[in-house]
Amino acid sequence: MVKYFENTSTFYFSWDQVAQGFWKRYPNPESNHVLTEDTVFREMRGHKLYTKRLLSKTNRVPKWGERFINARTVKIIEESVVDPKEKVLVTYTRNIGYVRVMSVVEKVVYTVSKENPNWTIAQRSAWIDSQVFGFGRAIQAFGLERFRKNCQKMVGGFNYVLSTMFPHTAAAKASSSEETSTQISKKEALKDAAKKATDLAKSKAGPIYASCQPNQT
Repeated sequence: MVKYFENTSTFYFSWDQVAQGFWKRYPNPESNHVLTEDTVFREMRGHKLYTKRLLSKTNRVPKWGERFINARTVKIIEESVVDPKEKVLVTYTRNIGYVRVMSVVEKVVYTVSKENPNWTIAQRSAWIDSQVFGFGRAIQAFGLERFRKNCQKMVGGFNYVLSTMFPHTAAAKASSSEETSTQISKKEALKDAAKKATDLAKSKAGPIYASCQPNQT
């Protein structure tokens, strides 16, 4: 049975900025495994931009996986559709080598955040499969866990590129985050002070209440 993974990431940059940064994702500090990227096809259809790119990446596998895969690199096909009118960017990626051993198909949809029009939401879905008899489930589980970890690196690397390309937006985000953190700290301090005051009032009220009770004979 194919393993399925999905998650949602928020980029605190506008959709236009994310769409620009998408083509400049590499290199970044989190993408040392990406060796090359080549555009093999690109055309406009109506107002949409269709692109196909070929990427090569390092292919590190655990010791037990070397019996199935001995290549040091793997080729990845990346297809994308950019709709600037509707502000939607959709990408599809898949490996084209060792597909029987492990195939990974990924779809990412970048749209304007409903929470804030200056933010971008990336909805990621992935399907991991293996046709190796007797080892399929183990390979799928390995692929799923590796993909999960790589997602964090992908988001971190993309954020680095966006922050480099749009430093003013990044600075505004950092300032807003710091202000929010300060507000939260103040609220927590007020809550703590109120709790301490309440506890103190209760501790003083206890003896007074007890002294007001009639003696039991």
